[in-house]
Amino acid sequence: MNIFIREMKANRTSLIIWCIGVFLMIISGMGKYAGLSTTGQSINELLSQMPKSLQAIMGIGTFDLSTASGYYGVLFIYLAVMATIHAAMLGANIISKEERDKTAEFLFAKPISRNRIITSKLLASLINIFIFNLVTLISSIFMVQKYSNGEAIMGDITILMIAMFILQLIFLLIGTAIAAISKNPKTATSLSTGILLITFMLSIAIDLNSRIENLKYLTPFKYYDAKNLMLDGGFDTVYIILSIVIIAALLSGTYLFYKKRDLNV
Repeated sequence: MNIFIREMKANRTSLIIWCIGVFLMIISGMGKYAGLSTTGQSINELLSQMPKSLQAIMGIGTFDLSTASGYYGVLFIYLAVMATIHAAMLGANIISKEERDKTAEFLFAKPISRNRIITSKLLASLINIFIFNLVTLISSIFMVQKYSNGEAIMGDITILMIAMFILQLIFLLIGTAIAAISKNPKTATSLSTGILLITFMLSIAIDLNSRIENLKYLTPFKYYDAKNLMLDGGFDTVYIILSIVIIAALLSGTYLFYKKRDLNV
């Protein structure tokens, strides 16, 4: 039994739906840019009338929204949230579903180790988030370039997609680690998405209140903020190192707890 192929087939329909969703989000987002850019008024002036708190949440104040790349920078946060939700749910489900669906007995009756099982599942998950990221990259380049009027956009979009992939990987492994630790497989997905939403809300709170800026190390969304990536010179070495440490810890935790746990078969 090839577990990798089994998992790829099991998640195929879900992946297609998520990819269609992100493609439509990019089309609708850049379509709004096209509509605003033809109003005869500056997009920056139009959106400056929004409440200051909403501007801070959306990152509007730091981007030149009259450019396609600037508008895409604002859109990126929504793409990142969508990508990380997909990754967190995938990570939690791909581990916990055997117990939830009562197929663990069939799986563990096979002459394969738990390490091999978890490696195959993680590899399938990695391919899934990579495909999601690739669809987002291609769709973004196509749509942003369509409205860029000759503006160089490849570099910015590539940087953002690399950042998004790291975020996907972090939340994928948060999902797998929680599923490996949790005694109740039905709660793994909700716990994973709950952590995601808390960290996202924290990143918004930091934008609204500079006095809690030191909490930025607690939320991966601040590690790869589009404003910093596009306007402040790209990746921060501290955040890259911190991401590697988090990924390594979550990966180790996934293997360790999965091997030790008693499975409800």
